Amino acid sequence: MKKRTKEFAKSIIKLCRIFPNNMEGRLIGNQIFRSGTSAAANYRAACRARSTSGVISKLSIVEEEADETLFWLELINEMEIVDKALLNSLMEENDEIIAIIVSSIKTARNNKK
Repeated sequence: MKKRTKEFAKSIIKLCRIFPNNMEGRLIGNQIFRSGTSAAANYRAACRARSTSGVISKLSIVEEEADETLFWLELINEMEIVDKALLNSLMEENDEIIAIIVSSIKTARNNKK
């Protein structure tokens, strides 16, 4: 998952490189750049957490950031800022990452009990 989330972050960075250089491109680019890369960084932090509570806390942040990234991808898609084919693969990967993280949080909570 470390590699997968890092690769996703790199894809988000590449996406941001093709945004138009106007107000909407810069604003949306900054937002998705932050959330899309934050998910990977926080997943890495979750792997180094010292307790189950720490793991759950960091994974919850990953879930929030990934969900925010999905929001921005949906907005980019609806506003037709970039090619839809590129966005579809990113949205699919983001959905899969969210599903894995949600499952991991549930497992960690069950193991904590």
